[in-house]
Amino acid sequence: MDSVNSMRIKTGILIFLSLFSCSLLKAQSKMTDHNSEIKVLVLFNTESGGTYKMAKEIAAGVEKLSGAKATLKQVPRIKPLENEARQAFGNIPYANINELAEYDGIAFGSAVHFGNMSADMRYFLDQSVGLWTAHKLEGKPATVFMSAGSGAGREGAILSFWNTLAVHGMTIVSPGIMGASEIDRSIPQGNTVFGASSLSGATGDRPSKGELHIAALQGYALAKAAKGYQLTKTETSPATVPLTPSSQKVSRIEARLKELNIVLPAAPAPVGNYTPFRISGKQVFINQIALKAGKVEHPGIIGTEVTEEQAKLATRQTLLNVLAVLKQAAGGDLDRVKQAVQLTGFFYTPAGYTKHAVLMNEASNLLVEILGGSGMHTRATVGASSLPMNSSVEIQAIFELE
Repeated sequence: MDSVNSMRIKTGILIFLSLFSCSLLKAQSKMTDHNSEIKVLVLFNTESGGTYKMAKEIAAGVEKLSGAKATLKQVPRIKPLENEARQAFGNIPYANINELAEYDGIAFGSAVHFGNMSADMRYFLDQSVGLWTAHKLEGKPATVFMSAGSGAGREGAILSFWNTLAVHGMTIVSPGIMGASEIDRSIPQGNTVFGASSLSGATGDRPSKGELHIAALQGYALAKAAKGYQLTKTETSPATVPLTPSSQKVSRIEARLKELNIVLPAAPAPVGNYTPFRISGKQVFINQIALKAGKVEHPGIIGTEVTEEQAKLATRQTLLNVLAVLKQAAGGDLDRVKQAVQLTGFFYTPAGYTKHAVLMNEASNLLVEILGGSGMHTRATVGASSLPMNSSVEIQAIFELE
């Protein structure tokens, strides 16, 4: 009997030790996850370097938190900056809009331009529609810092950022009055409760020591918020809970595209100082040419360099580009398109050419085939002596959203 009890006790001890070891391994795994690197992006746009200096101090503040790593990047420029390579920030790489989703926190910095962010920053953020519809930035902490010559409009400029960040559902981190009692008040300081800023046009070295001090504190506050985000970002939010089969919405237009074996291309990015679409009221205005994978499909003059069959293929590609941009404008849901209003086709043709309508039928027929009755539209066709990038086709389109 004693030997039986002894065996039971030994077995119980082994089971306990096994369970304890499993619990310890799970705890260690969670600790490892929680101690993983906190990635913070410091994204800026500058011309004279003032915002760059602020960005470096924001990054330094981020890295004062143990385990936090700051990455400095610029937004791409609409117009190249002369002698940028010689500037202190010339070697800082440009960011891609999609990489914003990879970080645990983001600091946005820009020069103040008429009480707003810079055109480069505005254009960069205008490309974030895909991130918005995919909920990629929701809950992610963000903060804003700026640099202004006269200081006029700097608070309004910071708040102009906040509108966009709030639409993304980001958690906004502001410095408030942190560090205000520690800076030299005998000189003008550009800091605000909404975010650090520099009076780049004021006397003395700019950014000032006080402005840089607040920037560092703001970076540290962002890092702490990013750590909290990292610890909870794997939690399931209502937005990511899959719909049950009975309640899941089936997109009518996406089903139609699949039925027609049509895959929309990626929406072409603008190559100048303009936006791929503009919404006015409920109407969407779009312009596209026959780009395919970054190259013009069947470029040249129709009838001499391009056959009519090739021109029809280019017209089809142009219409698909229009629909790709329309999907972006509709927040990723083509079912929001109430109706097509107007298509205007421009064709690169020689004098005397008369078959513009035949070529344009390729776009009109395809649009009705995809959208059904909602795709019926008014139409115009025009011959042109040249088109952008030597494209044989350009289409202007107007749609109405629900």
